[in-house]
Amino acid sequence: MISLYMAGNSWAHRMPARAKLLSLFAVSLLVIPFNTLWFSALMLAVVVVLYASLGKRGLEKLKAVRPLLWMMGIIFIVHVVLGDIEQGAIAVLRLLAMVLLANFISITTHMEALMDAVEPLFWPLRVFGLSSRRMSLAVALVIRFVPVLLAVYASLQEAYKARTTRSNSWRLLAPFALHAIKMTDHVAEALIARGGADGFDR
Repeated sequence: MISLYMAGNSWAHRMPARAKLLSLFAVSLLVIPFNTLWFSALMLAVVVVLYASLGKRGLEKLKAVRPLLWMMGIIFIVHVVLGDIEQGAIAVLRLLAMVLLANFISITTHMEALMDAVEPLFWPLRVFGLSSRRMSLAVALVIRFVPVLLAVYASLQEAYKARTTRSNSWRLLAPFALHAIKMTDHVAEALIARGGADGFDR
């Protein structure tokens, strides 16, 4: 319920989770100095190729950004109104690339692998009596919930469009919030059934 993990044995699945997270961090830094249209378009093209390397199922996962398209449209329109079309295109392309790249990591990495990758960052907190394992679980859940919530919003959009022929409305915010709260309840129950956060301890 809390994962959109796509089972497989591709190069991406075999790649260490820590390497994937470091790659995401490196790319997020590169987009700052290379604030050009050609670089943003190239970055998005590379990300699409990554999905294509997973086959047909991988390409289907590109639909994860559909719930964000209306927001990106607004961002672009605002830039057009301000007279900066190029920066609008750059912003949309970069946002698409980064969201898809984060989703790519999520669908090719087990929850436990994500936790193992980030846990060393929290080892210093043990001095204060905090569990590094629990902190890594929190981070992994945040990473995992992004594509899940996008999928929930997409399903609400489809249902709304079927009823009204429109795909977006502020009225979707309330049911989306209720779905998110319900999901957190289910996750909490699953963690409790497993013994709480300690159930993930080795």
